[in-house]
Amino acid sequence: MKFWKYYPVILLVVLGLLLPGAASSASAAEKTITIGFTASQTGSLNVEAIRQINGLNLWVEHVNKAGGIKLKDGTVIKIATKFYDDESNKDRVQELYTRLINNDKADFLISPYSSPLADAAAVIAQQYKKIMITTGAASDSTYKKGFTLVYQAYTPASRYLTGSIDLLQKLDPKAKKVAVIYSNDKFSTDVVTAMKKYAEGKGLQVPMFEGYDPATTDFAPFINKIPAGVDAVMGGGHFTDTTTLARQLYEKKVPAKMISLLVAPPEPKFAELGEACICVTGSSQWEPLCKYSPEAAKKEGIEWFGPTIPEFVKAYEAKFNKQEPSYHSAGGYAAGLILQKAIESAGSIDTAKVAAAMDKENMYTFYGHIKFNTAPKLHGLQEGHEMVYIQWQKGKNGKPEKVAVWPAAASTGKAILCKR
Repeated sequence: MKFWKYYPVILLVVLGLLLPGAASSASAAEKTITIGFTASQTGSLNVEAIRQINGLNLWVEHVNKAGGIKLKDGTVIKIATKFYDDESNKDRVQELYTRLINNDKADFLISPYSSPLADAAAVIAQQYKKIMITTGAASDSTYKKGFTLVYQAYTPASRYLTGSIDLLQKLDPKAKKVAVIYSNDKFSTDVVTAMKKYAEGKGLQVPMFEGYDPATTDFAPFINKIPAGVDAVMGGGHFTDTTTLARQLYEKKVPAKMISLLVAPPEPKFAELGEACICVTGSSQWEPLCKYSPEAAKKEGIEWFGPTIPEFVKAYEAKFNKQEPSYHSAGGYAAGLILQKAIESAGSIDTAKVAAAMDKENMYTFYGHIKFNTAPKLHGLQEGHEMVYIQWQKGKNGKPEKVAVWPAAASTGKAILCKR
C-alpha cells in the first residue's frame, strides 16, 4: 500500500486539530450553566411564586432560542435550570438551596418568592459563595447583614407603601388618620413600619397599628377595631389574606376614603372580587401600563437592555394562554436579565467577575431602572427601581378596570376616593 497518497489528507487533519478555530473549538466555545431556585408550587405563596417562575422560565426560553448568552471571546452560554418546591416553608428552603449547590452544582441562584424565604436562601448563597438575585422579596433587612453576593430586583419594602400616603394627601389634603392592619410576616411588617414612620412624618396619625396571623381568614375582630373618623385603611400581606381582607372591608362597608393594600391588588385575579375591588389601590413593582421605553432611557443617558414592555407582554401572553403578566411575572424575567447583563459585561461566568459587573449595573429594562447599592452596610439593596400605584375602577362596561394612578409620570388615569 502506498501510504504517501494519504499524507496530504493526514496532514490536513492534524493541522485542523491544532489550528485555532478548528472544528473541535465549536464544542469548547459552548457552555451550559445551571440556575438553581426553589418555588412555592404548593403552600400559601403558590399564586405569586408560580407567576414568578413563569417569568423566569420565559427568559430562559428566550435566551436559549436566541442561541445563548454570547461573550466577547466567542463563548456561548446556554441556560439550564434546576428547581424544587419549597412548599412555602422557610425551614425547607435552606435544605434545598444547599442541595442545589452541592448536589445539582448550580452556578447561579434565584431566590424563592417572599422575603422570609429569600432571606433564608441568602444565608446559604453567601455561605457557599454563590451569586443570588432576589426577586419577589422586598425587605430591606436582608441587605444589612453584610452579604456581598445577594442582589435585589424589587423596590425595597421601606418604599413600598409610602406613595399611598402621598396619594392620600393629594386626593384629600385634610386627611388626618390612617388605620393599619397587616400580616405578621417579615415583608409586611417591614413595609408598614416604614410607611407608619413616613405617614407620621407627613403629619398623619396612625391610631390603629395591628398585625394578624398570616393564616387569618376572619378579619372581623380587626375591622371592628377600626377607629371612627379614619380616612384610610392600609396594610395587608400576601395574595390570599389580602384578598380576603379587601372583601370583608367591603362587606362591612368600612367608610374609609382610601384602601391601599399589599401584593394582591395588582394581580389580575383580584378583579374577581367584583364590587369589592373598586377603589382599592395597591403598590406594584411593575405593570403592563408602565411607560418605560428605550427612548425614555436614552433621554436619561442610561442604557436599555432586553425586550420592550409590549414585546414582553406579547411573549408572555402567547406562552401562558393569554394570561396578563403580573409584576411577579415581570420580576422573574427581570432577574434573568440582571444576571444576563452581568455575565455579558463580565465576559465570564466567574463569580467574582460577574459580581463586579453586577455592582456596576445601571440600566433600564421593561421592568424599570436597575441599580444596586454597593456600600458595605447595604450591599445589593435595589436603589434604582420605583413602585407604581394602581387602582381598580369601573370601566365603561361596568367591569373592574385597573388604572395606574401614581406617580404622575406613570399614570394612565386619575385616582378616585372610595364611596361606601
